[in-house]
Amino acid sequence: MPTYIMLSNLTSRGAKTIQVKPQRITEVNKEVEKMGGKIVAQYAVLGPYDFITILEAPDNETAARISLEISSRGSVKITTLAATPVDKFIDRLK
Repeated sequence: MPTYIMLSNLTSRGAKTIQVKPQRITEVNKEVEKMGGKIVAQYAVLGPYDFITILEAPDNETAARISLEISSRGSVKITTLAATPVDKFIDRLK
């Protein structure tokens, strides 16, 4: 399955939610799976983003739907990037 990188920033509402209920993060991950995606890895990070999520989805449309659905709730702002493994990228350059 294609790989996507989701760069996420919590809104003030989202920060309050996970402060009170940290397990909400994994609950959302289960919802992503119901929408057709698979969380490969997820990190809370310092810097310009709060979370980096590595996601697999069958296609761009599914990844976009997941991003839109989660973002529409108002708890997080997401930038989603399609990712290509470097080895595959190099093969395509040959």
